Amino acid sequence: MQRAETARAALLCSHPGADIALLKVDVGSLKSVLEAAKELKQRYRRLDYLYLNAGIMPNPRIDFNAFINGLFSRKAIHMFATGEGLLTQEDQVTEDGLQNVFATNVFGHFILLRELEPFLCQSEKESLVIWSSSSNARRSAFSLTDYQHTQGKESYSSSKYATDLLSVALNNHYNKQGLYSSVVCPGLVMTHLTYGILPPFFWTLILPIMLLIRMFTNSFTLSPYNGAEALVWLFKQKPESLDPLAKYYSCTSGLGSNYVKPVKMDLDEEAAEAFYQKLLDLETKYRCWQNVK
Repeated sequence: MQRAETARAALLCSHPGADIALLKVDVGSLKSVLEAAKELKQRYRRLDYLYLNAGIMPNPRIDFNAFINGLFSRKAIHMFATGEGLLTQEDQVTEDGLQNVFATNVFGHFILLRELEPFLCQSEKESLVIWSSSSNARRSAFSLTDYQHTQGKESYSSSKYATDLLSVALNNHYNKQGLYSSVVCPGLVMTHLTYGILPPFFWTLILPIMLLIRMFTNSFTLSPYNGAEALVWLFKQKPESLDPLAKYYSCTSGLGSNYVKPVKMDLDEEAAEAFYQKLLDLETKYRCWQNVK
C-alpha cells in the first residue's frame, strides 16, 4: 500500500479538495475480491467508472534465439511492439483452484464487476468499465476449451485476449442498462512488469533503438505517463460514442506527442458470448463451493 499512499499524497497536493480513498484488494483471491466489493458497496451509492488495471506476468522467460532472429528480420518492429513469439510464463494454481494469471487478470475482475453490477447499472447516468489489455493479446494463445490456459506457456497473452472478449460480451449484455465497457492498450511501458522480463540495464542499452523504432511505430510509449493517455482519454468520452469492438491504444509519436488510436480487435462476437457463458458457469460453481464451505 506504500505506493498507493504516495500517489494519494501527491494527488492531494495538486488537488487538495479531492476525496481520495484507498482499498486493498488481491484480485487473484476471490475471498479478497468479495471482501473489497462489500466494502465498496458500503462506501458508495453508485460507481461511474471502474478501471480494471491489475495484472501479473509471473516468471517471464524470453526466447533469445527468437529474439536474435527477429531483431535482424523484417518483423523486428512487430516483435518489439507485441512480444509475439518471445514471451512465456510459468503459471501456478491459486488457493481457489484457478490458474493464477487467469484468476488475477480476468476472473477476479469479473467477480468484482458482478458484485458491483447494481452500482454500475444506474438509469440516471451511464457508467464505464475500462480494461487494461495488451498488444500481446493474441487469438492464437487463447482457447475456449482451455480458457484458463492450463496447457500452454503464454498465459499472459491468453488472459489479455480473454479481457478483450469479455469486454465485447459485456457491451452486448449491459449497454441497455447503462453500463459500457472499453479496452485499452498502454503500449510498451517501462514498469516493474517490464523489468521482470529483462534486467533494467538491458532496457537502458536498447533504449536508443526503441526511440528510433518509435519513428515507425508509435506504440512505444515507454513512460507510465504516456501509457496512461488512453485511460485518461476514455474518461472524457461519452460511453455510448465508443466502438465496442475497438481497442484504444496509447500512442507516442517520434516527436513525443501523445494521442489515442482505436484499432479493431481480432475477435468475433460469438466467441465473446461463449466465453462470457463459461465465466458465468465458473462463477456459479465457485459460489456453490463457497456455500458448501
